[in-house]
Amino acid sequence: MKNLNILVVGAGIGGLSAAIALGRDGHAVTVIERDPNWSVYGVGIIQQSNVIRAMDQLGVLDSFLDAACGFDAVEIFLPDGTKVARVPSPRLVEGKPANVGIGRRALQKVLGDSAKALGAEVRLGVTAEKIDDDGAKVQVTFSDGSTGSYDLVIGADGVYSQTRAMILPDAEKPEFTGQAVWRYNFPRAEGLDALQVYNGPTGVGLVPMSADVMYMYVTTPEPDKPWYPKDGIAAAMRGKLAKCSPQIRELGEQITDDDGVVYRPLEGMLVRGDWSLGRVGLLGDAVHATTPHLGQGAGMAIEDAIVLAEELGRADDVESALKAYRDRRFERCRYIVESSLAICMGQLGKGPAVDNHKATAEMFAVVSQPI
Repeated sequence: MKNLNILVVGAGIGGLSAAIALGRDGHAVTVIERDPNWSVYGVGIIQQSNVIRAMDQLGVLDSFLDAACGFDAVEIFLPDGTKVARVPSPRLVEGKPANVGIGRRALQKVLGDSAKALGAEVRLGVTAEKIDDDGAKVQVTFSDGSTGSYDLVIGADGVYSQTRAMILPDAEKPEFTGQAVWRYNFPRAEGLDALQVYNGPTGVGLVPMSADVMYMYVTTPEPDKPWYPKDGIAAAMRGKLAKCSPQIRELGEQITDDDGVVYRPLEGMLVRGDWSLGRVGLLGDAVHATTPHLGQGAGMAIEDAIVLAEELGRADDVESALKAYRDRRFERCRYIVESSLAICMGQLGKGPAVDNHKATAEMFAVVSQPI
């Protein structure tokens, strides 16, 4: 199919990737985003080898790498700080790094600039209040009172997707895992040339993000799903590191800026049935929200966007394309969601402890396969 008029709900990583992939195929794309400021956390994100390949497929690899910091291995540490493994990551694009760390704001700029350069219209502070698929077109009423008619609507609006609630009200809902993640930026440690993962009930990772900056993520048990007030949250994050290795505790003394702490309870969800209804489909966290233990949440959304665009190019009708897209993506996304959750449950003592060395190597083998 060619020259479709497509609405993407959500201007996050998945939604912008969809706008790029669809724009490259000649479709007219409008992206709406409920946040009028289009705000993004100031911390970083890991993008692994399959994402490097996906960025190449989207045609944004050079600008992506210019904004990122490449590395080619994952180092695994015991809770006492002893390094037990260095796992090389497969390079999937010749001459390019296997993985990168990148600031979330920098990533949004790369994707947003590319989507707009390809002709996408981005409308901020707008939501889809009503979606009516009449069998020929999808009629959408927006929160600002305007309306639009589209050949396809894509819900890329996150784990609490309003689009999913409209079209698949009986689908699975997000479930709290009992764990939360904390993130904070630091000056990059001398000699840090890999993602460093520290095992234990409190999981810690150090990720190079630029020549001068790295970020730390920390996963902690939070059985009561608390929210921490901004005032004093840096001290709270430092306190979570009390039983970690000496090097992590020492680094934690630099956590002093309440505004620099990003805290989020972790929820997971996998829609096991259909990912679409008629001419309305879903991608990313709207159908497969994963915990961050394998670093693949954004990667799965970006791959979704590429596969969806490919299937639209092959199919004779939108409904067939959406079904083929879901069929191609389900097993890979299921693996990531379930394997990440297994690590989480092991850290919480609710399941067998997972060997991060083996889990990381297995994950790289899986995501290295073609999408």
